[in-house]
Amino acid sequence: MSTTTAAGPRHPTLEASGLPRGLLPLMSVATGLVVAGNYFAQPLLDAIRGDLGLSTGTAALIVTAAQAGYALGLFLLLPLADLVERRRLAVGLFGATVLFLLAGGAAGHPVVLLVATAFAAFTSVAAQVLVTFAVALSEPERRGRVVGTVMSGVLVGGLLARTVAGLLSEAGGWRTVYWFGAGVLAVVTVALWRTLPPLHTPAGLSYPALLRSTVGLFRTQPVLRLRAGLGALSMASFTMFWTAVTFLLAGAHYQWSEAAIGLFGLVGIAGTAATPIAGRLADRGQVHRVAGAGAALLVVAWLALGAGAGSLFALITGAIVLTVAQQSVLNSNQYVLYALEPELRNRLNSAFMTAFFLGGAAGSALTAVAWDRAGWAGVTAAGGVLAAATVLLWAVDRARRRAATAR
Repeated sequence: MSTTTAAGPRHPTLEASGLPRGLLPLMSVATGLVVAGNYFAQPLLDAIRGDLGLSTGTAALIVTAAQAGYALGLFLLLPLADLVERRRLAVGLFGATVLFLLAGGAAGHPVVLLVATAFAAFTSVAAQVLVTFAVALSEPERRGRVVGTVMSGVLVGGLLARTVAGLLSEAGGWRTVYWFGAGVLAVVTVALWRTLPPLHTPAGLSYPALLRSTVGLFRTQPVLRLRAGLGALSMASFTMFWTAVTFLLAGAHYQWSEAAIGLFGLVGIAGTAATPIAGRLADRGQVHRVAGAGAALLVVAWLALGAGAGSLFALITGAIVLTVAQQSVLNSNQYVLYALEPELRNRLNSAFMTAFFLGGAAGSALTAVAWDRAGWAGVTAAGGVLAAATVLLWAVDRARRRAATAR
């Protein structure tokens, strides 16, 4: 691995692990903050719907725009880490996200909000640039823990975003959420500019060739195809819950305020404890069992969530289990992919995460249809089917691996 010596702020000395002191926690916080804007709208859908005069289905498309924008950014922007210096790429994307969040807060028309949301999500793939950045600087035996730590930031950021969004909206309206998020993210952007070490690992390919290579990985890497399928199905299931729960909690049975709905996001944070545990188990050679356990827990979660329309205890329990399940599947998928070929790591991550968030976009779009046609019952049925499909795909892979071992 070669690194640049480009001029810039003074950087700390690398530790034995290759990570500068204090950089991993900063990366974790930064990834959480930059993806937070993709989730601001979820507890605010009812408020945005009323302010801009939208239907429930159209309001849910704001979440779809975020997921689709993020997926597109993963495909078009993440491979740039194999072409340009990573510190400049990460900081530039963070700065662009700040600007798009400001535009979202100023939006006076639904189309403007949708476009700003999509572009903020598009550039927020800076989070995944930091993930592979951290992996590149870490020792192989610590890879699972490093990925778990940085990805914990992504999950906590998404969940806390819902909580903070609900509280800020209650105090100053939904636009305040976007402006506050942009301000905090601007501070973190400066911190990253001053702290990240220069890192340049050129692949020796042009940008179009990088994109072709990324798409071609689905043909040449069967492990990627399998892991992308697992990731897409699990993310679709996960996103369905966090999109629909806003409508459930704002509805006739619960009648919660925006602040209360936002606070519900704290429930999911309890599930993030599984992320570093999953990473340590992966480091010990249990990565396939972690994926299988996570897939099975997705089904268990939806069984509990089915009773969530009338039981807050069932809703909370299901949300925690769903988060544990989703993070276990995601962490195991990334661990397997990052161990394949180091020189392809950014493109493998781009291909996988594109499929992952396309699954999320499909899940949020399916939520709008399921909710309009059958309410919470329709959502839980669709989410349960996606969870069962995740288990089935894992079982197919397990049978394939056993057959290969027996030969």
